Amino acid sequence: MILLACAGCGFFPPAPPVVEGPRLRSVDGGPGYYAGFAPTLPTSPEYFPVAVWLESVVEPGDVQLDRQMGINTYAGLTTNSDLGQVEREGSFALTGWTASGASGFMLADEADMWAGAGSAPWSGMYPGEGDICVPASSSCGFTVQESLAGTAPPGMLVYTNYGKGVTFWQSDSDAGRFVNEFQDVVSADNYWFTDPFICGPSEGGAALNGGQPLPAEECRSAANYGWTIDRMRELVEPEGSRPVWALVEVGHPFQEPAGGSIEGPEIRAAVWSSIIHGARGIVYFNHSFGGDCTTQHVLRGPCGDTVRPWVEGINAQIALLAPVLNAPFADGVAASSQDVDLATKLHDGALFVLAASTGDGAQEVTIDVACSGALTAVVIGEERSVPVTDGAIRDVFTDANAVHLYELVGGDTCGLGDGS
Repeated sequence: MILLACAGCGFFPPAPPVVEGPRLRSVDGGPGYYAGFAPTLPTSPEYFPVAVWLESVVEPGDVQLDRQMGINTYAGLTTNSDLGQVEREGSFALTGWTASGASGFMLADEADMWAGAGSAPWSGMYPGEGDICVPASSSCGFTVQESLAGTAPPGMLVYTNYGKGVTFWQSDSDAGRFVNEFQDVVSADNYWFTDPFICGPSEGGAALNGGQPLPAEECRSAANYGWTIDRMRELVEPEGSRPVWALVEVGHPFQEPAGGSIEGPEIRAAVWSSIIHGARGIVYFNHSFGGDCTTQHVLRGPCGDTVRPWVEGINAQIALLAPVLNAPFADGVAASSQDVDLATKLHDGALFVLAASTGDGAQEVTIDVACSGALTAVVIGEERSVPVTDGAIRDVFTDANAVHLYELVGGDTCGLGDGS
């Protein structure tokens, strides 16, 4: 039967059904995003930014020590640092000051919080120095970031970190202006495991519990680091057009004792939740302002002894999987009805499933895989494999911080090609 359509006839052929299935999605900004700037970060698929926040390089061997932990980037290298050492050792630095050899320029941290969402004049003052905006009761965060962005070397990659203004308190319009107008790479610092205030009704409760306080078992969760990435990515316009990085604490970042210190398994879970939700870089907040061991250098000194092996292990896996993490997502390949977050990557003709618990206890999880021809799922870093039976991976997640990273061996790639 031939169906004819004509103007005014009132009849048109039915639209073809929309078929949902496996599909490729590029990493935010695309794999060559950093190449659009100069100076800039590497575009090699072997490079995935693993940064440390506001660290100094003042002693011989500082960079080598950090590289042994898997740190390859400095987010806000301090002004007293030896940038030449960073370059010689093959690492990269984003600075808040104009410096030959820097790979990027960093604007003011958390200007959304201390200057607010507004375009009033800026006095040039920072918190603790005097009145910030003119008049003092006004908001001037947009002016702050616009002014600082104007001092960046032309064409240089620009990075900024924001805080609770963008993630919790401001309208999507104002938060979106911060995220989209002033920098090329963006992040936000919500420290779900240690912030003594984040479970409150105006913060985590506003975002995740209808304005009521967020119960601890729902608040102190690695999955919420993924939520922060989702929040930032939802604000980016056009969608997926620039990288979002994740901030993860490694110590006791608040003076108050209530929040406590983060533990190694929590760091690992927070990092992988962020990556599963699309983070294109990890920044470790390297300062402890409270607790039993205060320091500006958690990962280098005794204060980090208990978490350092975990951070080294996390970073080693990121380095091993960097080409995979920079490869496209293969959406629609893996799914589960249980308490687990999933992301699938396609690299060099192989599928990789990244899985992190979102539950609060032990669970046996079934992950359905569209490419049912796969025979085995190699669990990366665990020296074991699990069979793919009837198109599904079945594995145990021992607790709320459990993470398993699988490479699917055998079968096809759902017709998605090789990921190139």
